[in-house]
Amino acid sequence: MKVHLLDGTYELFRHFYAMPKQLDANGHEVAAIVGVLSSVLGMLEGGATHIGVATDHVIESFRNDLWPGYKTSEGVEPDLLAQFHPLEDALRDMGVMVWAMEEFEADDALASAAVRAAQSTEVEQVIICTPDKDLSQCVIGDRIVQFDRRKRELRDERGVVARFGVGPASIPDYLALVGDTADGFPGVPGWGEKASSVVLGKYAHLESIPKIATEWGVAVRGAARLAAALEENRERALLFRRLATLRTDAPVFDDLEELRWRGPTAAFEQTAQRLGVPGLWERARRSAAANSEIPPRTF
Repeated sequence: MKVHLLDGTYELFRHFYAMPKQLDANGHEVAAIVGVLSSVLGMLEGGATHIGVATDHVIESFRNDLWPGYKTSEGVEPDLLAQFHPLEDALRDMGVMVWAMEEFEADDALASAAVRAAQSTEVEQVIICTPDKDLSQCVIGDRIVQFDRRKRELRDERGVVARFGVGPASIPDYLALVGDTADGFPGVPGWGEKASSVVLGKYAHLESIPKIATEWGVAVRGAARLAAALEENRERALLFRRLATLRTDAPVFDDLEELRWRGPTAAFEQTAQRLGVPGLWERARRSAAANSEIPPRTF
């Protein structure tokens, strides 16, 4: 089997800015919710059997206690923020497993689920559906891969090296050096993508980088300046790496069967009606009926 893990937070943002406004029966903006539901149904119609969706039920996480500039819900458009919790409910009504994170982040849930799913001999491949750089650290060979659904790009371990110049295990170190504006930490001054790739391509982790640039053994422009910047900001770089390192102990699932989609619940018919898209209910029922591997749900 293949296990599909979807970044629900990214999908909600993506559809919010891609779709025209749409109000539900109660006058609430729901276009992004409808877009995500339709997109997930498309995955199921395409043959996905085991799927889990991770969301940020609360944007803030334990990382906000570690770094004051870490991302928050500040600045997120109210109409977008208001769709997070209803999306989680709607996905559950559709019969999809949802991990709504509070202490952890959605990315932690995806990392945790990927590690757990890959431990099973029943699983042929784990596909993490998100373009986020953070998740590249979870890639293992072609067993755990990353898939950008918008660009239709699949990234295995060789793809991670081709993109970043380092292997998956070095991604947190790489992000610690170059920074991650989406997550709100700046990296080490002067360290860009090229220098970080070259140096980490040889030393893999921050602790292994010699303090003296002449000992690096690689050609990097401004090496002495970069070495000085890293030494001056070493503790901060280690903190940034901690921020970029995904947790794999988030509460997700105990048994793979929890991820098997068995069709929509009876509540999804009313949900689809309220959202103004009754066709989603019929699509979900047809998809469940068409997939012979799905034991029928009692409606």
